[in-house]
Amino acid sequence: MIVIAGLPLSIIILVVVFLLIAVRQVGKVKLRIWQVMLGGAVAVLLTGEISPLDAATAVNIDVMLFLLGMFIVGEALYESGYLSHLSYRLFKRAKSVDQLILLILFGFGFLSAFLMNDTLAIIGTPMMIYFAKKHQTSPKLLMLALAIAVTTGSVMSPIGNPQNLLIALNGGMTNPFVTFFRHLAIPTIINLFVAYLLLRLLFKGEFKSGALNHQEEPITNPKLAMLSKISLILIFILIALKIAFVFSGVQIDIRLTYIALIAAAPIVLFGRERVAVVKNIDWSTLVFFIAMFVLMGAVWNSQFLQDHMTGLDVLSIPIILVISVALSQLISNVPFVALYLPLLTLANSTDINMVALAAGSTIAGNLFILGAASNVIIIQNAEKKGETLKFLEFAKIGIPLTIINIFVYWVFLISF
Repeated sequence: MIVIAGLPLSIIILVVVFLLIAVRQVGKVKLRIWQVMLGGAVAVLLTGEISPLDAATAVNIDVMLFLLGMFIVGEALYESGYLSHLSYRLFKRAKSVDQLILLILFGFGFLSAFLMNDTLAIIGTPMMIYFAKKHQTSPKLLMLALAIAVTTGSVMSPIGNPQNLLIALNGGMTNPFVTFFRHLAIPTIINLFVAYLLLRLLFKGEFKSGALNHQEEPITNPKLAMLSKISLILIFILIALKIAFVFSGVQIDIRLTYIALIAAAPIVLFGRERVAVVKNIDWSTLVFFIAMFVLMGAVWNSQFLQDHMTGLDVLSIPIILVISVALSQLISNVPFVALYLPLLTLANSTDINMVALAAGSTIAGNLFILGAASNVIIIQNAEKKGETLKFLEFAKIGIPLTIINIFVYWVFLISF
């Protein structure tokens, strides 16, 4: 391990990656998020901060397969025209931008508690771009609403995101669904409404526009649309079975990877456009995730963050919330939870400590772009359609929103 000025080289590379993602430009060269992250991964490999074997081990195959399956479903929904058709049916009741933003925040927020936030980010981004063009509304406003919705909404469920699932499986909870909803549902609803108020404050001009005119879009490829619909039905059925098995105590684990791959199967097996669909999925985001796992693996191996967490009161709810938000920006929320969870277990933690860890590590995604994988998915998919969100544009609402989020969850969690 190379140390420069008391810092492991992997930490320095991580900071450089973070800054480049914030700036997104070097001279006249514009950089995309996946390119920056890939550069960081190559740097830690070339400098020996992580071995090729450790790098391969660091890549979470389950996450990669999950994203691959959901990307296939999302692309088929978009290409068939069924996504536009579905968006009309879901949001035709929104008669103004006010109502549209509320529907996005609470609709996608509640769905993310069951479909996992990354899934909704994949499916929802093309919808936001469509709405922006259709209603002459700021795509940045809609993308921010989607990002905040899928992050915040996923807090209240043990299957809302990967880190919550990790906590539910390894945190010693007897009934994770009841525990999560009991402690986190009300503050999550409050935080979704707070997000609406902040968006309304920062995008005043957008909320003054006239009534929205919804028009039903035709389905361009009926067969592919039917296969896409079957894929969506499979997702809902499998997730419902997963929840039912948990409540009934049936020892059958329907892994999220299986759900994504089974859902993609009808499109891959029976769709005539299978090659075009697979070719057009967001491969750059998959590259980003592989690179992120490699870079975070190098950071993890340096032991730098682990060493600097000694001496903390690991059971303190304010510390759990603040440390979760802060460190999730650096090493991502799933690796952070994997680091912090054993500390809670050794300290004889309660369910309150566990749900605090879930809340903090999840709302970290509201602070900066790198705080949640779903943010990256949204931006990467939007950039394919010619739209983007810059680091400071995200942080402008992310910083005050996250501060309020922490306060709201703290107030509710200390009351139990």
